[in-house]
Amino acid sequence: MEVRRAKQKEIEEILAIYAGARDYMRKTGNPTQWSGGYPDEATVLSDMSAERLYVLCEGDELYGVFALLENGDSDYDKIDGAWLNSLPYAAMHRVASAGKRGGVVAECVNYVLSRFSDVRIDTHEDNLPMQRALEKFGFVRCGKVHITRAGERIAYHYHRS
Repeated sequence: MEVRRAKQKEIEEILAIYAGARDYMRKTGNPTQWSGGYPDEATVLSDMSAERLYVLCEGDELYGVFALLENGDSDYDKIDGAWLNSLPYAAMHRVASAGKRGGVVAECVNYVLSRFSDVRIDTHEDNLPMQRALEKFGFVRCGKVHITRAGERIAYHYHRS
C-alpha cells in the first residue's frame, strides 16, 4: 500500500469514497456528521489545490483518502480544554475508507504518525468507531473545538516524545 497525493483524475472516485463513508456513518449511529454532501467537490478541489489531499492506494485502486494540513489548522487555535503542548503540529481531516478492505484508517494514521511527532484531529461525538481508533493509536482526548464548517467536535492530540 502506498500513500501519495491525490490526482485530479481521481476526483470522482474520491467523491464516491466520501459518499460511502457518509452512508457508513449513518448506518452506525452517526447521522449528522458530514451532512449536506460534505466533503463535496469544492472541498476536494480546494484540498487538491493546496496539495493536502492524500490517498491510500495500490496501483490505481484507491482504498482511502484524507487531508493533511502540515502546518496546523486555525480552527484548533481555541479549545474548550487543553492541547497536550503548544508545539508545531500537523492536522488530519476528512479521513475516509472506500470500504474495500480493513485497516485503511490505521494505515492512513500510521503514515501521518511516521512523519510527525505532534498530530491533532477532531471527530463528531457520535463517531464512536473513529474515537476508538484514535484512542487505540495513542491519541488523547483534549476537549472540544469549534470547526468553522462543522460545529463542535471532540479534539484529539497525539504526541511522540
